[in-house]
Amino acid sequence: MSDPVVLAVDEDVDALRDVEETLRDRYGSHYRVECMRSPFEARARLQALADAHEDVAIVLAGQWLDGMTGSDLLDDARRLHPHSKRALVIHWGQWGDPATGEAIFDAIARARIDHYVIRPSQPPDELFHAAIGGMLLEWAESQRMSPHTIHVIGRSWDGRAYELRQLLGRCAMPHAFSLADSPTGREYVEQVGDDGAFPLVIFPDGRVLRDPTNSELVEASGSPIDPPDTEFDLVIVGAGPAGLSAAVYGASEGFDTLVVDSGGIGGQATSSSLIRNYLGFPRGVSGRRLAQSAYEQAWVFGARFAFMQFVTMLGRDRDGLWLDLSESGRIRSRAVLLATGAEYQRIEIAELEALNGAGVFYGGSASEASRMAGREVYVVGGANSAGQAALHLAQYAAHVTLVVRADSLEPGMSRYLVQQVEATPRLDVRVATEIVGGAGAARLEHLVLRDRRTAVEETVPADGRFVMIGARPHTGWLPDIVTRDEQGFLLTGADVLATGTWPLERAPLSLETSVPGVFAAGDARRAAVRRVASAVGEGSVAVQQLHRLFELDGLHPRGRVKTVAR
Repeated sequence: MSDPVVLAVDEDVDALRDVEETLRDRYGSHYRVECMRSPFEARARLQALADAHEDVAIVLAGQWLDGMTGSDLLDDARRLHPHSKRALVIHWGQWGDPATGEAIFDAIARARIDHYVIRPSQPPDELFHAAIGGMLLEWAESQRMSPHTIHVIGRSWDGRAYELRQLLGRCAMPHAFSLADSPTGREYVEQVGDDGAFPLVIFPDGRVLRDPTNSELVEASGSPIDPPDTEFDLVIVGAGPAGLSAAVYGASEGFDTLVVDSGGIGGQATSSSLIRNYLGFPRGVSGRRLAQSAYEQAWVFGARFAFMQFVTMLGRDRDGLWLDLSESGRIRSRAVLLATGAEYQRIEIAELEALNGAGVFYGGSASEASRMAGREVYVVGGANSAGQAALHLAQYAAHVTLVVRADSLEPGMSRYLVQQVEATPRLDVRVATEIVGGAGAARLEHLVLRDRRTAVEETVPADGRFVMIGARPHTGWLPDIVTRDEQGFLLTGADVLATGTWPLERAPLSLETSVPGVFAAGDARRAAVRRVASAVGEGSVAVQQLHRLFELDGLHPRGRVKTVAR
């Protein structure tokens, strides 16, 4: 197989020379670097590569070309090579220019480009390479070509193979799936041997697990399962954005911190293929990458983790707070943060529930998108997560329909996403619509849509349905002493006082629940803002309130004291 192509186009001779020399010097050994001045020659070359089924990893273009703009060319590149990463090349003096920023935002919002890069300067220009390296990593992972990819081989798409893929997705681990009777699957089975046990899980270092349990899979991936101790300053239940944020701040400030999660890291954020409005990531960041980085950061600071463990009960006695873990028994903590998050509500249609994993999915599309190539896909939901999923799927599917119960997208979706959804080819929106039926033999084959205004129903062919509606908090396991509202969301601060369930003379802290010393953050908390950044902020605030709690109660952290620059 030929090396993937990195193609650059710019009518500025000097700029094109700088880009070409820089690309060849760093990437020439593993990528074919092709550079040209004419956008029409570049378009023809992209067509030829598409006809030959050759991979194009990155297309770079100057903004002003002869006869078209760089955005025009990159839009063509998306049509011919939907998996490639596309970026405008701007000059250093344009960085921070309002007009340039507006043009870039508009091009991204209309899905004409993915990124921008600054023209390289004197070598080695590591700023340029950081941008290019990030795009190459995104492209490799989207193509399941990451060097750390875990391969799952199964006899069918659904069943246990689907469950393992879901678990790897929740753990933010790059993975690829192949049917055992596919060419790739047969190649892997021949390498490791066939003893009849499926699914197979093949790790980057060559280890093989045959039909593993969830715990065996997570443990083999290097993730911890059992807590290292039985007493902590802070136990965080949930490893989504709020929990990981609290783990970073708690561990960095000297608290002996444990994070417990029944799955892996990242929560619902791992289903977001690209978060463009998260602070500090002007080119966007995938939920999986954000979760991986946060986990690594918390681990380095000394936070400990226990995965594949359910917290079955929480209580307080004369010695303080305690939690019972499903596998490790009872542990104690001076404080607890409930960051259990929420899950998307299920559409209780029996015929569709029977196809869960075989064309019917709850949550985002990151791990299944490539399997939707050339198919008809429906995404159900009107919030940012649904919009991000629809945009990601539109890069692969023949056609995507976003199904929204509301009369428009504006009430629940950020404006930049609305613009991008409206501008994306092969992506339509059906407002005031709901899914009321559907079926299929081995896989999803059709859906039944109902217009909420006219009650008219329509049966449409469908290969994939991704449901991202509502939010049901993971709080059903909690005892009655932890006060919740009628939907199950945790009450904190003033809301607790209003119920009359607060047991102490002092007022509860703003994130403190009805049980003193038990805090809540993120999507499980009532009135929380359903954004990753808000969850991260609440996680950090919870740690600051933990300091205040210890001051009020005269307690001191058990953990080691650390000095961290602020």
